[in-house]
Formats: sequence, C-alpha cells, structure tokens
Amino acid sequence: MFGKALCSAAVVLLCCACSAGDQPSTSTGHVAGDTSAVNSCASARAAAASAPQQWNGWGIDPENSRFQSSPGLRAEQLATLHLHWAFAFPGGSVFGQPAIVGGRLYVGSDNRRVYALDAASGCAYWTFLAQAGVRTAISVGRIGPSGPVAVYFGDVSGNVYAVDADTGALIWTRRADPHPLTRITGAPLLAENRLYVPLSSSEESAGANPRYECCTFRGGVVAYDAGTGAELWRTYTIPSAPVATRRNASGTQLWGPAGAAIWSAPTIDRRRGLLYVATGNGYTEPAAETSDAVLALDLRTGALRWSRQFTPNDAYILKCGPDASTRENCPASEGPDFDFGNSPILRALPNGRSIITLGQKSGVAWGLDPDREGEVVWERRLGRGGPLGGVQWGSAADHDAAYFGITDAQHGPAVAGGVHALRLSDGEPLWRWRPANACAAPSRDCVETHSAALTVMPGAVFAGTTTGVLRAHSTTDGHVLWEFNTARRFETVNGIRAAGGALDGPGPVVAEGRVFVASGYRPSGGGGNVLLAFGPR
Repeated sequence: MFGKALCSAAVVLLCCACSAGDQPSTSTGHVAGDTSAVNSCASARAAAASAPQQWNGWGIDPENSRFQSSPGLRAEQLATLHLHWAFAFPGGSVFGQPAIVGGRLYVGSDNRRVYALDAASGCAYWTFLAQAGVRTAISVGRIGPSGPVAVYFGDVSGNVYAVDADTGALIWTRRADPHPLTRITGAPLLAENRLYVPLSSSEESAGANPRYECCTFRGGVVAYDAGTGAELWRTYTIPSAPVATRRNASGTQLWGPAGAAIWSAPTIDRRRGLLYVATGNGYTEPAAETSDAVLALDLRTGALRWSRQFTPNDAYILKCGPDASTRENCPASEGPDFDFGNSPILRALPNGRSIITLGQKSGVAWGLDPDREGEVVWERRLGRGGPLGGVQWGSAADHDAAYFGITDAQHGPAVAGGVHALRLSDGEPLWRWRPANACAAPSRDCVETHSAALTVMPGAVFAGTTTGVLRAHSTTDGHVLWEFNTARRFETVNGIRAAGGALDGPGPVVAEGRVFVASGYRPSGGGGNVLLAFGPR
C-alpha cells in the first residue's frame, strides 16, 4: 500500500509477551508542560459527544460518505477562504485527520501525541501521549447515556485507546492483536457503544528479509465495548490461521496464508445489520480469496456474510522487484499490489435501492449492490494503477455523484493525477479535472497527484495534491473555485516553527464554517508538521 511504512523489527513470529486485549506496559496519558501547549486555552468548555456541523471519525458518518451536508459555509464563499490559524506538531510530522465536535478539534501525529484544540482559535485544551504515532482519524462519543465523552483512536503499534474528551485522561487501552507487527491505520468506527477496529500491518515491509519468517499476519476487525474496552468479537479476513509451509535457502521457516490487511475505516449498514471492510493484497501465495476484496460482516457477531474479490492471485511483499538482491521469501508469481485503501461508501439511490462505491489501486472505481452480496453494478477505469497508482486513500460521495482522485505518478506527468466525478447510479462520467503537471519527470516532489482522501460539501469537492496544493472544485463541472499552496512555512499559534508539505493520506475536513487540513504527510519521514484552519472573510 502507498504509505506502508518501512519496518526494522526483529525477526519474530509471535509476541510471547503479549496477547490480544493486554494492557500495554508503556505509560501513557496527559503530558504536563508539553511545549505544544504554550497556547493553552484560558478556559475550557465541556466536551460534546455530538453537535451540528461536526466532522466525527474518518468519513463523517457511519456510511463513510465524506460528505459534509452542513458545512456552515456556502460554495460561493470558498473564493474568500483565508488562513485563520496554523498549529505546529513539535518534533513530528503530519499523520492523522482531525475530528471536530462541539467546537473542539482532536488530531494525532507521528510524535505520539494526540491534541485537543479549540477549533476557532487553535489553543490547546490537553495533550495525550500514546505509545506510538497516531495515524488514524478520531471518533468521539459519550459512554452510555450519562458517562463521559470519550475520544477513540489507534496507533501504529496496534494499540487502541479511549481517552476522556474533557481532560485527556486515559479511560482504557488494549492491544488489538498479538502479532508484533500489527498497526492501526484505518480509523476505529464508533457506533451504538461499540468500537470497530480494523487491523493492518507492517509485515509486508519486513517480509522480503530472508531471516524473517514470512508471513503470519492476517487482517481483521475487533469489536470492543466502547465503555469498558471488553472484546465482543474478533474476525480475521483470512479464516485459516497460518501454518508452516517451507524453509527458504537461508533455512528460515516460512508460513502462510497471510495478508489481506484492512487499511481503511469500516462502514456500517444499519438497515442490513452489516459491517463492510475493504482488504489489501495477500503476502503469501496463493493469495486468499478474501484479499483485494470487499467483505460484509455481521454487526452483532462478526460472522462473514459475503465476500467479493476484485483482483485474485495478488500475492505481494515489498522489495521483491526484478532488481531485488534476494527473492527467497518472495511469491513466485508476484501480484500487482492492488490494495483497497478506500473505505467502502454506502449511499442510497433515488430508486430506493443502495449502492456501495469505492476505488482501488488498480485505477478502477466500483459500484456494488449490497442486496446481491456485492455484485458489480458498474465499474469504471479512471487510471492505469500500480503499487503507487490508482485510487489510494479515500473517495467521497454526495447524493448524486462519487468523486475519486488518481495518483499514477509512476506513469509520468502526462497521465498522473486528476479528480473524477461519476454518477452514483451507473458510474457514467460526469466530469474530469487534471493538473497541468509541467514537470519533466515523474517525482513525488514535482508531479501533482491526488493520493489523499477527497471531501465533498454541497457545491464543492476538496482535493489535495502530493505537492501540497489544496483545491476546491465545483461539483458541477470540476472547475477550480479556490486553491492554496500549503507547502511553505507558517507562523503558528503555539510558537513552533512549521512548514507544510504533501497532502496525502488523510483528507481535508469541513466543519463549523471552516476548512481544516493537515499538511506534510510522508510516512517515510521528512514531512511537514502543520495543521491549517481556513475560513471565509
């Protein structure tokens, strides 16, 4: 997956010192005297569990539409957007997408800190120190009918947290899976006092090492009681546990099946009682039939109700290309690495039916019928696809159209990048916008590609580029309503030097009359470290 972090973990098969549900040993909690809080808020309003014009979680709603129906501003005001404030992540870079609920903004970073800020001014209420970087979006909700408001998130070491939204105090934490290379990249989804946590992994980065016992990780979902952290059910995307297969030329024991990580947030279908997830490639061959697929799980029990695969035989691990110095652990028939980084989006159609839509790294956008076990209603090729191509981190959909960004930098500036609008009901193209891409060679620092998640509001779709440019496009024909280059230095409300960079991974957020974007996502290091808040004049 584009953005899969490189791993330097020791050669391990299982973590003997931990098990699913164990409390982590590293202390976590409120950070007293944190330098990020030099702009501490003078007074603290009580945290809210929900509010009008909020953005809660990854996709704003349990269906992961990324459609803000009540933005607090109109499309015709976007031309007047200007910077209200900037906040710097000290000692780190951009990693997560903010949530905005009741005037508070919650956001994580790769510096292990989660911040509670005032959405209007950027002043800080509290800072929480996690065990590892926090890449996920954050979900907010009240525990039970009268309990505290909590914020929920995961880190890149596979830990899940519930933190008091008023104080930043830890309520509970759990290790989501015993595999030592587990990480949580997709946002945990909170609904009806349950927290649904998707499991991904950095094992794909470690797998080619001939001393590593490749591969034993399986993607999955863990459901927790949101109040207590008690595990309610656990479902792996590959039903069969890995078994010993063969030894490589170095004598290292190899295993399988493995892979089918879940990189994105789950999606809830209350009407059908289902939870939808999209999976990545297999790590071992033959790749499981549930890799590169959309799965439907029973909300109550986690049982697999149906699975629809889109790219079979996609067994892939990093560093297994034709120039690799060793291929001892590599699949004999290497797949194209056509993960799903998108969350499935569930939308109602005017005819009373529903559709699931999402894009794939293959460069294809899909429309699926949830009443026919994910049967393909339409498909539309938007890009050439590849390990760094196609549709990467997130699509968006309003009531009429679905919107997709294309990466494809490796195919050159003539085809890289672009935003597409397709009619929801049948996938027919409505419009396409492409950047000028004047660069002479394909480079992440030069060619504009649209890898980051998109966001839509009435009349406008927001799309950020890997060169740091954020634009608002008309939902009518794609023309640019507003743009701002975030790849520069900023003065910040917390007095720390900051600079923007790539807009990748997390998408912009629209809430309470403002547009928020975290600039500088680069999981391999060297990214920007700023959160920006824009509003109309």
